[in-house]
Amino acid sequence: MSRSAKLALLTALTVLLFALSLMAGKVWVPFSAWFSDDPRWWIILELRLPRAILGAAIGGMLGLSGAVLQGYMRNPLADPGVLGISSGAAFGAVAAIFFGLGGSLLILFGSAMAGAAGAILLLGIFVGRSASAVSLILAGTILASLGGALTAFLISISPNPFATSEIVTWIMGALTDRGYAEAAYALPCIAAGAALLLTTGRALDALALGEESARSLGVRMGALQALIVGAVGLGVGAGVAVTGVVGFVGLIVPHLLRPWFGERPSALLWPSTLGGAALLLAADSLVRLAPGANEVKLGVAMAMIGAPFFFWLLLRYRGRIAWN
Repeated sequence: MSRSAKLALLTALTVLLFALSLMAGKVWVPFSAWFSDDPRWWIILELRLPRAILGAAIGGMLGLSGAVLQGYMRNPLADPGVLGISSGAAFGAVAAIFFGLGGSLLILFGSAMAGAAGAILLLGIFVGRSASAVSLILAGTILASLGGALTAFLISISPNPFATSEIVTWIMGALTDRGYAEAAYALPCIAAGAALLLTTGRALDALALGEESARSLGVRMGALQALIVGAVGLGVGAGVAVTGVVGFVGLIVPHLLRPWFGERPSALLWPSTLGGAALLLAADSLVRLAPGANEVKLGVAMAMIGAPFFFWLLLRYRGRIAWN
């Protein structure tokens, strides 16, 4: 099967899962009720359509970020979480909730983006002029730990049990009750971040030959690193700002698609974007269909899927992971 046929098939799957996400839920809305006077059509328009749009956009950004970071770091276990940007954005949002400002979507979104920007700034300070992937991963690990510790600290000292409950619920990650307002804030940032990452394909292909070979081919390693960190921070930070932390998408998707599209980094960028959107739409549909009055949180569901997958990858690539 040709690459274009595979992309068409993956696109069709993503569209199908988008339609399924509009139908699925405690109230099933069949296609026969669409574009009609059926009151269930308003469930789609007001509740499920913005949720599906956000799910597709955030999933696509996470999948693309994972493919880019695995290509840049030449490490199959890399994903957006390794940079610490998600933790920084989460801490920013949690701080807004802690201080009683979480009721304003603008302040909550701005605080999360400020946290992501702070993480990017600290990454730049820690890494300095070094364009080494090793330095970046170590700095990201430090920031992820720091962001998690600060978030836990705010939870532990919160004097308001309602704020504590809201923080815990938010950091689990979910698309529940997300509407057009959240989409209006997040989509421009996600689109800008994704557009920047899609330009890195040729540089990542050159980097697959080694850093010295990439430099000899004209790749400016410092500029490439800054571009990747900034674009991931913009897109992933915006996703975290409206849904909380949803992990493992960027880790899983590139591995599922490599047997289809090959090992070349640039060949995985568009497929990983589509695959990430498809995976998150499928997961969000499933959590809505889970039995019980309440939905399983999307971040929890992805962790339950992703943690065993990560362990399997670790066993598979043990002794073969490159950090240079």
